[in-house]
Amino acid sequence: MDGFDQLPDSLILSIFNSVSDVKSLIRCRSVSKRFNSLVPQTESILLKIDRVISSESDSDSLFLSLIKSFLHFILPKLTSSPLRNRTHTYPAQILSRFQRIRELHVELPAGDLQLEKGTVVKWRADFGETLKSCVVFGFRVGSGNHETEFAGRLKTRVMWTISALIAASVRHFLLREVVREHNGVEELVITDRDGEGVVVVEKEGMREWREAREGHVMGEEEERGRTVVPGVRMRMRHEPRLGATLVVVRAVGDGAHSGRLADVEDADLAMKAFGNGVSGDAIRELLKVRSYLLEMNSF
Repeated sequence: MDGFDQLPDSLILSIFNSVSDVKSLIRCRSVSKRFNSLVPQTESILLKIDRVISSESDSDSLFLSLIKSFLHFILPKLTSSPLRNRTHTYPAQILSRFQRIRELHVELPAGDLQLEKGTVVKWRADFGETLKSCVVFGFRVGSGNHETEFAGRLKTRVMWTISALIAASVRHFLLREVVREHNGVEELVITDRDGEGVVVVEKEGMREWREAREGHVMGEEEERGRTVVPGVRMRMRHEPRLGATLVVVRAVGDGAHSGRLADVEDADLAMKAFGNGVSGDAIRELLKVRSYLLEMNSF
């Protein structure tokens, strides 16, 4: 350790930021008093969650929370059991050991959507205080009569989108305590090990979230166990040859345009979400086809 002791604190912190994994960093604290004092100053953190622990039930998973939330949306009278005591404490408890988090990446154990065999759906949602935009990319693997599929399976595609929006709002809600307790966080990314969905809150979104009026729709959010999704406009495109669907969702009050400007905004959001590799090729093809506009109230 003599040679290592010669390194400045800034260089050691740079190494810790590259490590980022919470479990590894916590182990580093036991190496020496110096490491124990420096680890809490790490600014870039990766938290891998094995399961989500709530005060309601230790066995509840994030997906179960999503299902309860979705059933409440569809059949509120049949899911009237209160969820007000639900408190997702695990991330906040672990991250309380760190004092200067600026970039936080949280990885959940699995995706949230339960899809029929041969169906793949990926999504990316951008948030501030609430949802700003969401891009959903879905496709089916295998044979099928794609030419007649769109009209017959439109309901299924809408359900893909609703499910993605609910999953995103559950993830956003999960980290509310962390955002409240760590004022220095400038970027929050929530992913899952299946690579299904991504929630992103960038610097401006973090500022908006923190400055949001205290108590704003919190009663409804606590009951649902997720952030309320605002009224949205969904522009859906389907390419039968590819068996693929692209849905670009934007909050109604977020300055969404129509016509050519909307096409440009769709392209920007879609390429930002899925512009690389094979997915990028499919997205470019989908952006060429006619879009269908759907609107949905807050839920």
